[in-house]
Amino acid sequence: MEQEGMHYEGFCIRPPSEADSILLQVTVGCSHNKCTFCGSYKDKRFKIKDDQTILDDIKFASRYMHRQKRVFLMDGDALIIPQKRLLWILESINAYLPWIERIGVYANVKSIRKKSPEELQQLREQKLSIAYLGVESGDDGILEDVNKGTNSREQIQMGQKLKQAGIKISVTVLLGLGGRDGSMQHAKNTGQLLTEMDPEYVGALTVMLIPGTPLYDKYERKEFELPNQEEILRELREMLKYTNLSKGLFISNHASNYLPIKVQFPGDKQKGLDMIDSALKGEVGLKPEWMRAL
Repeated sequence: MEQEGMHYEGFCIRPPSEADSILLQVTVGCSHNKCTFCGSYKDKRFKIKDDQTILDDIKFASRYMHRQKRVFLMDGDALIIPQKRLLWILESINAYLPWIERIGVYANVKSIRKKSPEELQQLREQKLSIAYLGVESGDDGILEDVNKGTNSREQIQMGQKLKQAGIKISVTVLLGLGGRDGSMQHAKNTGQLLTEMDPEYVGALTVMLIPGTPLYDKYERKEFELPNQEEILRELREMLKYTNLSKGLFISNHASNYLPIKVQFPGDKQKGLDMIDSALKGEVGLKPEWMRAL
């Protein structure tokens, strides 16, 4: 009996830029799954899917998904898969889907640390050419508060490790994560981290409080106060001010944001700052609260 579709478990998440990719779920959940702001994988216990299910999905894609040129490996952290199995997955993709141009993956500090530079280069040779990192903040105090399980120095080192293997990095940072009190420090330190890491892509999202998460509980107890709309814009401006990328793209076009900006470094930085200034003066319309989403 022919397989009727891909095998997906639970609510699946992918980066916005992977909307047109073949979504291959090779892990379920997130290997860390302790961040206080995140509710994405609370319903899933982390596991690596069995080889036969993964291979069946690759074969299904080989029959029905010839138009897509990219593959994205879900769930939260597929890079954590032991090297031998991960290489087998990539080799199988390339064998059955030879037209694929790029394979992407979510990664975190723990999973990058487990891979040697030579192993990362092996993965790159099998078309794994972009990794998405949830950096969130460059401020060590905030990273500890949100239970990220790492610090800014380690994040920079692991990002550079990927880049040295020829794997592009797309970083996510979270506006508002430091609350009102830590807003400007969060912005400055995050901009400085981005400058040192020098990723190819940066996506700035805005914190959305999700019921059932520890951060939401902290908000309910009035121990965490979200910056208001104007404060978020000032935070975005401060972060951009301290960010200097060699050739990277800094965007804030996610559905959670009030103001979409697109800054191609090095030339567009001042235009981005000017646009935020115009928004602060009320000269540029902002997304209304009811339209914001995860």
